Amino acid sequence: MSDVYRVSAYNTATESENRIHDDGVAKDFGFRGGLVPGVDVYAYMTHPPAELWGLEWLERGTMQARFVKPVYDGEWVTVEMSDTSETDAGTTVELTVHDATGDLCATGSAGLPSEPPSPVDVARYPTAPLPDRPPPASAAALLAADPLGSLEGGFHSEHAPSYLDDVRETLGIYLDAGVAHPGWLLRTANYILATNVVLGPWIHVESSVRHLGLVRDGDRISTRGRPSAVFERKGHRLVSLDLLVVANDANPVMHIDHTAIYEPRRGGR
Repeated sequence: MSDVYRVSAYNTATESENRIHDDGVAKDFGFRGGLVPGVDVYAYMTHPPAELWGLEWLERGTMQARFVKPVYDGEWVTVEMSDTSETDAGTTVELTVHDATGDLCATGSAGLPSEPPSPVDVARYPTAPLPDRPPPASAAALLAADPLGSLEGGFHSEHAPSYLDDVRETLGIYLDAGVAHPGWLLRTANYILATNVVLGPWIHVESSVRHLGLVRDGDRISTRGRPSAVFERKGHRLVSLDLLVVANDANPVMHIDHTAIYEPRRGGR
């Protein structure tokens, strides 16, 4: 396998209610165009570790990504993976994303622990109804959403090729094994935020993920959790979410620490 993966970025969210992905609105915030969603840049970053470790990583690996500069539609980006680092705890690699000019767009790491993931108590992540009338996003509204209204859905492998095309995924493992892509699962972290509060333009900035199991064709999935922190940084207002994706009401498959700017300052990041 190659330690360098090049991909032509694609803005999948031009019609999203999050208008930060719209060229005109994004320019009002100091960007040069609509942002490619962070969850899709995350999907690009999963390609090297998934190629390296295969199903074992998709079932019990780890991933962390932080987005430091926007990726724009149509530009070529390069995901680079460092040499592997071995410790008693497992194997890790460092990941970076650069745009065509060489600017750093994202940093991260992926790991394959030497031991199975520690169990997660599903009871700590109860389901809750989504609000009929979500309140406008604010520190008070977010902190009151404990637990968040849960997001219910399902994985159907016949629909997977559309998603894989959107994120330019070329690995055959997803269709061959009939399993969900981790980037597709991470999208639910965005959706649960956007369905619990009313947001203006907002920006995904960081995610830390533990894979706890595979999602297979026909599995029902439930994304549950709560806000873990609400804070300000450099004029931006941010929220971190502690989330668990559960398959078939019983099996935890992904634990996510997800951070977003829910109210960006004017003038960009």
